Amino acid sequence: MLGLKLATDPRWVNIAEKNIEEILIDHAFCEQKAATNGISLIVMYPDKEKLVATVTPIVAEEWGHFRMVLKEMEKRGYKLGPKRADKYVVELFKLERKGGKAENQMMDKLLIAALIEARSCERFRLLSENISDHELRDFYHELMISEAGHYRIFLDLAKEYMPEAIVKQRLQEMLEAEAEIMKNLEVRGDRIH
Repeated sequence: MLGLKLATDPRWVNIAEKNIEEILIDHAFCEQKAATNGISLIVMYPDKEKLVATVTPIVAEEWGHFRMVLKEMEKRGYKLGPKRADKYVVELFKLERKGGKAENQMMDKLLIAALIEARSCERFRLLSENISDHELRDFYHELMISEAGHYRIFLDLAKEYMPEAIVKQRLQEMLEAEAEIMKNLEVRGDRIH
């Protein structure tokens, strides 16, 4: 369903479970960035009524997820700490075309958001199926479902503003590039991506 061309390295979930404090901290920052990205889309495209109406509840949901992760951290005595760079997301944003038609840039932004949600969904599935902490298994199962829905919403929004054939073609290009990014990233169990 997600269309990812390269599955997460199977070692990731084992390493992640041994670093659950770091995973939760990184996850909190990912949710914060997802909310911020949604706000940025609304600010950049206030004239796109469907986008504004669709992304606004996603922003609220992502911020709610941020609060949920903070609650899980608090239960375990973990602190948020300084912000972190997300090399995966930085590399994905390099795929966005600069210049040219504004519609292409908007489509790229929506597809990048979809890819981030897809990879998060895949990682959350792995956590929900493999970690020993049953409370966190349920937590990540719930979030996996949400991320899958966000993935679909961002794809549908891209198709709302661009012809479906163009969206599909660009998505395939980006999926190939995303697989290359994943292939070249170090397997780290202290990061969601």
